[in-house]
Amino acid sequence: MNKSVNYDIIIIGCGMSGLSAGIRLSYYGKKVLIVEQHSLPGGLNSFYRRKGMIFDVGLHAITNFVSAKQRQSPLNKLFRQLKLKWKDFNLIQQKSSCIQFPEKSLNFSNDIQLLKEEIYNNFPSQVDGFSKLQRYIEEFDALSLTDNQYLSTRKILREFIDDSLLIEMLLCPVMYYGSSSENDMDFSQFAIMFRSIFLEGFSRPETGVKHIIDLLLRKFNDLNGELRFKTKISKLIIDHGMVKGVKLDTGEEILAEKVLSSAGLAETEKLAKENICNKEIIRGKLSFTEVIVILKDYLSNKNYNNTIMFYNDSDKFSYQQADDFIDLRSGVICSPDNFAYSDSMNRPKPVLRITNMANYQLWSSLDKDQYQDKKLEVYELILDKIKRFVPLDSADIIFMDMFTPVTVEKFTGHFNGAVYGSPLKIKDGVTNIKNLFICGTDQGFLGIVGSMLSGVSMANLHCLK
Repeated sequence: MNKSVNYDIIIIGCGMSGLSAGIRLSYYGKKVLIVEQHSLPGGLNSFYRRKGMIFDVGLHAITNFVSAKQRQSPLNKLFRQLKLKWKDFNLIQQKSSCIQFPEKSLNFSNDIQLLKEEIYNNFPSQVDGFSKLQRYIEEFDALSLTDNQYLSTRKILREFIDDSLLIEMLLCPVMYYGSSSENDMDFSQFAIMFRSIFLEGFSRPETGVKHIIDLLLRKFNDLNGELRFKTKISKLIIDHGMVKGVKLDTGEEILAEKVLSSAGLAETEKLAKENICNKEIIRGKLSFTEVIVILKDYLSNKNYNNTIMFYNDSDKFSYQQADDFIDLRSGVICSPDNFAYSDSMNRPKPVLRITNMANYQLWSSLDKDQYQDKKLEVYELILDKIKRFVPLDSADIIFMDMFTPVTVEKFTGHFNGAVYGSPLKIKDGVTNIKNLFICGTDQGFLGIVGSMLSGVSMANLHCLK
């Protein structure tokens, strides 16, 4: 059996979390190997080429946008940890986004004052409660690695806000952009995303997510980190309760002092072939479809200027696995060209990205022909739906593509195509297997910046001390 040279750390997965961990460790002279089963980096937030064009997947926006002067923000802490400059990400702020419910809509931007004004205009009796909630979140230690107590977000929100519609409207974007639990979420997770979306804000790299991935890859390579694509791990090598390395499906064994996995809790436990956690690991089941359409002209020329719209069809927001192939009752509509591009910038082609809750089991039950037919059927339903919100005609569309929960599973390895992983999060990253640690989705820091900070934090905590 072939055995490779030893490494200090093997990192499973070349997503944002794994790459960031690899860079941080390599700065300190650690011998690091990142193992990725696919041919592209990025994980949940990657890109692909089709018909000569590059499309982002996963990334609608980077949350946590702040100026370079706000040094204690997650974004600027991340830059310092990775020895990057603020300008390296080349970020463009959103114009403004919208939460659209039948009776009310709330506009928000990267200035919290806009949301406060919208709440004043639509929910005047809730202004004081919202301000108290904001202060509570600002003082709440959502990034604690030791507090694993579950706190119901809905219960806490009711302590500050007594209008149920406003609660549902605040939950909609936060849950769509980070919750792995149905219809409620742990308050620490809510606080992270509330800060990320409302107190800091949305931005986008000028030329898309590939810019950030390429930047991280160059950093890792320049620091002599090693990376293997198209490399599938068959199991972790564990001896007397301690991880020793990984075994590939080729039979090759690669040894390391420590293993840092960004694959997900349930996925890592499958590789370990034994329990890695004191609690039962529940496999996530929340997944999505996404339709990407290229248009003949920018929607801003038809006076549609929303960067991102979160819509919901009723006063109650339902966030759960779809009963059918897709749930059209709510969704997210992103217009990447409606970030605040100046005339001198590389504004992307006119694009719409539409995200909806879906059902992995139904999509995965189809054969190849059925699958393609169902995609076309669902695509038409989605387009018909969003015409209520967006000035769009079928004749405006020149290209369409779509991914489903099956696509998510294929390119991330997450069971059930669960975008945000398991409802169980291990905040300190520690497993029952000595020297095996978790980072990324199931560690619990949310969003792209959160994912990268997760990799850095777990590397600092477990591999540099």
